[in-house]
Amino acid sequence: MKFLQLFFFILFFGFILFSCKKDNKKNEDAKTTLPNYSNINLDDIFKRKDNHLDNQDSIVATIDQYYKNVWEKGDLWGGFLVAKGDKILYEHYRGFAQDNKQEPINDTVALHVASISKTLTAMATMKLIEAGKIKLDDPLTKYFPKFPYPKVTVFTLLSQRSGLPKYEYVIEKIKPEPAEYHKKYLTNQDILNLLISYKPELARETNTGFMYCNTNYALLALLIEKITKTSFPEAMQQIVFRPLKMKNTYIFQEKDTLTAAKSFFQRGPKVYPYDRLDLIYGDKNVYTTPRDLLNFSKAMFAKNFLRSDIQEKIFEPYSNEKAGINNYGIGFRMKIFDNGEKLTYHNGWWHGTNSVFAHLLKSNVTIIAIGNKYSSRVYTALALSGLFEDFPYETAKLQKDMSENDSVKNSSGKAAQKESNDSYSE
Repeated sequence: MKFLQLFFFILFFGFILFSCKKDNKKNEDAKTTLPNYSNINLDDIFKRKDNHLDNQDSIVATIDQYYKNVWEKGDLWGGFLVAKGDKILYEHYRGFAQDNKQEPINDTVALHVASISKTLTAMATMKLIEAGKIKLDDPLTKYFPKFPYPKVTVFTLLSQRSGLPKYEYVIEKIKPEPAEYHKKYLTNQDILNLLISYKPELARETNTGFMYCNTNYALLALLIEKITKTSFPEAMQQIVFRPLKMKNTYIFQEKDTLTAAKSFFQRGPKVYPYDRLDLIYGDKNVYTTPRDLLNFSKAMFAKNFLRSDIQEKIFEPYSNEKAGINNYGIGFRMKIFDNGEKLTYHNGWWHGTNSVFAHLLKSNVTIIAIGNKYSSRVYTALALSGLFEDFPYETAKLQKDMSENDSVKNSSGKAAQKESNDSYSE
C-alpha cells in the first residue's frame, strides 16, 4: 500500500514538474511581441533523404584529412563543423577562449564570428520587412531625418551599394578631432552622429556598384532599434536567437569584455586588445557556436523561413556593373561560376577572428569555421564546398590547400603575403 502511495506521489510530482517546465517554456517563447522566426520548426525541415550523402565515407575522410593538414598542423584555434541537412558530418574544436590557455573551446563556447554577423543582421531586417514594419526601398531619412545622404535606402545598405564611407576610416580623417575620438568605446549612435555632423563625402555614388562597408550594417542595427524600440542585443535575441534555439549566442556588449572569448595574435599567442570600435554592432559582434550557427542555417533552408517573394531576394546578385564571379545579395556574398552554379557564403575578420559560413543552396550543406587565433588559412574551409556541389574552382583550391603543409605559424615575408593574396577576402 505504501509503495503504491509513493508511486502515485512520484507520478503526480513528476506531472506537476513537467507542466511547470512546459508553462515556463511557453512563457519564454511568448515574451516577445516583435516579428520573429518562431514559425520555424527546426526538427521538421529535412527528411531522411535530405541527409543522405553519396560517398559519405570518402567525403568525411577528405574533410578529416583537410582538418588535420590545415587546422592541426597549422595550430588553428576555434570551432569547425560540416553538416548536410541536420546531420553533422564532421565537428572538431581546439584551442582556448581565454589567455594563459584557459577555457578550452568546445561546442558551447561562443566565439566572435565578425562579419558573419551581417548575415544575421540582414535576416532580422528581412523579418521586419516581411511584417511590414519597413520597406526595402525606404530611404534612411524616413527614420533618421538629419541623415545627409537622401539616396541611401534600406536596400542599398543590405546589398552593400550605399557608397557610404567606412566608419573605421571616417573617424581618423575628421579634423579637428571630434569628441567621440577620445571615448573609450564608440557606439552605433556615435557613428550616425558623426555622419550627420561632418557629412563626409560618399566613397562612391549611391547604388552605382558594390562597395563592402561596415557602416551599412552598423546603421541597419540602429534601424532595427528604432523600429522595434528595443536595444539591438535584445531585439536579436527576440527575433532570431531564441526562436531558433541559438542558446549560446549573444551580441557582445561592454559587460562581456571580461568573460567573452578572446581573439589572439598568431604569435604568442597574445590576446588582441579591445579598441574603441569594438562595441559597434550589426556589422560584427555576434558571438555564437558552430552548432547555434547550424540552427540558423537549417532555418534558412526552411520553405517558410520568410514569405517566398522576400526570401527569393536574399540570394539575388545585385552588383553586376563589372564582369566577374564575385557578387553580393542580401547579407550574403556569392560566387557565380561560368557553369552557372552559385556558391553562397559570408566570411568574417576582426582582430584575431577569421570565420567562414557557407550555406550551400542545392546540397543543403553548411560549412562553418570560426578561428580565434589569427590565420587567413581559416578561409580555406570554403573550398570544401567543392565536395558537395559542382564548383571546379573550389575543388582545385581544396587540392592545393591539402598539398600545402606550411602554416601561417611558419610563414613569413613573401610566403605570408602570398597566402594573404590567395585567401578569400572578408
